[in-house]
Amino acid sequence: MNRRDSIRSLFLGSMAGGLALESCVNVSEEVLAEKVWTYQYGRTPAEAAYDKKLLNSDFLNGSEKNTITRLANLILPPNEKGTVEQAGVTEFIEFMSKDFPSLQTPIRGGLMWLENHCNRHFGNSFVNCTEDQQLSTLDQIAYPDPEAKAQKQEVQFFSLMRNLVLTGYFTSEVGIKELGYEGNQPNVWDGVPEDVLADHGLSYDEDWMPKFVDQSKRNDLAQWDDEGNLIS
Repeated sequence: MNRRDSIRSLFLGSMAGGLALESCVNVSEEVLAEKVWTYQYGRTPAEAAYDKKLLNSDFLNGSEKNTITRLANLILPPNEKGTVEQAGVTEFIEFMSKDFPSLQTPIRGGLMWLENHCNRHFGNSFVNCTEDQQLSTLDQIAYPDPEAKAQKQEVQFFSLMRNLVLTGYFTSEVGIKELGYEGNQPNVWDGVPEDVLADHGLSYDEDWMPKFVDQSKRNDLAQWDDEGNLIS
C-alpha cells in the first residue's frame, strides 16, 4: 500500500474549529452567481443568502492561497486520477475558513509560522523553497509527540490542514471517483431464490407467477390498444 492509498484508507477523520476575520470584496452578480456552486442543491432562501455572503468575501490573500496549494500538493501529491487543483481544495479551505471562523486564527498563524521558519532557515518563502526544504520543514510538525500533553500550535496547524485537504479532495468529484464510490446502482429483483424459499418451506403462488414482472422485458416500452388495454 502506497502513501496515497494509506491516506485514502484513513480518510474518515474529524475536523476542528476558531476566529473570524473577513474582508468584503466587490464581485459582480454574474461572477457571484457562477461561483455559488458548480453543483446546485436545494437550499432555503436564508441558506442561499448565507452562502452568497460567504462567497462575496475573502479571507485568504493570494500569497496565502499559493502556500496552501503547495502545502496541499505535498500532503496529497497529484496522480493520474486527480490533483488538489482539480478538486478545488484551496477554494474549499477558503470557504470553510469563512463558514467556520474559528479556523481562521490557526490557519493564518500556521501559515505565518511556515513563512518565518523558511525565511529564517533557508532565506526564502515556503513556496520558493526546494521540495526537500519544504518537506524537512513539514517533517518537524507532521508527527505529533505522543508524550506531549498538548501539541504545539504548528503541529495542530498541520493536523488541521491535513484534515481539510483530505476532506476537500475526497468530497470532490475527482476524489469520489478515486475512492471508487458509485452510489446506489439499479439491480434486478427476480424474487426470493428458490433455495431460500425451500429452506423456509415456502413457495410462490403459481397463480401469481404470470403477473410478476418479466425481467427480460424490463427495458421494453409498454404498448396499449385503442381501448387503453395493455397489450405488451
